[in-house]
Amino acid sequence: MSQSTPRPAQARTLDDSTLIARARSVLTIEANAVTALAARIDAQFVRAVDIVLQSRGRVIVSGVGKSGHVGRKIAATLASTGTPAYFVHPAEAAHGDLGMIQPDDILIALSNSGSTEELLVIVPFAKRMGARLIAMTGRADSPLAQLSDVHLDVGVAEEACSLNLAPTASTTAALAMGDALAVVLLDARGFSPEDFARSHPGGALGRRLLTHVRDVMRSGDAIPFVTPEASFADALLEISRKGMGMTAICDVVNGAPGKLLGVFTDGDLRRLLERTGNITGLKIAEVMHTSPRCITPDALAAEAATKMEQLSITRLLVIDAQGILVGALNTQDLLTAKVI
Repeated sequence: MSQSTPRPAQARTLDDSTLIARARSVLTIEANAVTALAARIDAQFVRAVDIVLQSRGRVIVSGVGKSGHVGRKIAATLASTGTPAYFVHPAEAAHGDLGMIQPDDILIALSNSGSTEELLVIVPFAKRMGARLIAMTGRADSPLAQLSDVHLDVGVAEEACSLNLAPTASTTAALAMGDALAVVLLDARGFSPEDFARSHPGGALGRRLLTHVRDVMRSGDAIPFVTPEASFADALLEISRKGMGMTAICDVVNGAPGKLLGVFTDGDLRRLLERTGNITGLKIAEVMHTSPRCITPDALAAEAATKMEQLSITRLLVIDAQGILVGALNTQDLLTAKVI
């Protein structure tokens, strides 16, 4: 089996100061290209937004080469922010995938020159089917711009490439314009953090915005609790048995926890032993805290994590609107659920 020949090491032809200056120049050129777009946000951009909002179809993004890579990212951003979208390669569309575009759809075509042959092949067919065309090009007089229902000018004064050839500033400008369109559509739709989370259920953000206390709390027999008449020894046994370092004190109704009255923790035990060595005959009601830290089951689990951090505690009791004890949770429960 043949092996590829390793590429020879290349000597660096730039000294440190030149290298740093060149990198800064690239960033400046690209930043200027994006800044210049702000002055071009006009009635054409508003029309593009309205076309998308009024459409009953989807947004299909298409482009070739570097524009295609940018187009994939724009489609992904639109889809994750409330605008159904996907990417179709124009060459594949010309060989059968054009059937993926329907009359109610909107085609966003990206081409810096506005003369990309593969796009110019499929655009007339897409428009004939009834699809609307939003073109992002660097030339308002280009064939693609002339065919469009809306033209968004993403032209740049120069590429960041020292040869002024490699798509650099132009792709950055197109990407930024795509982001502007996606974010404005997000705002126009009233897209909420919860909506965003539903598009990202597998990520940390989704867990933080979709996971509620009721989803992670301990309930039923796993809740540590005793009645106010319980002996101190019984309370310590419950703390040990349930493994949460605390026990709630509450009324009992039909064998289930009732109204929450107080809490006693292992920290309270240490402090009590420091104050007095005689705990014989104590009732738990005599030493419990009557204002326990609580949260409701409908609260976000992330809210519980924030509350624990702010109060410098590691556990919370969960009560309903009537003050009935319905659960308990600690930081380990939140870690297990990957909320924190």
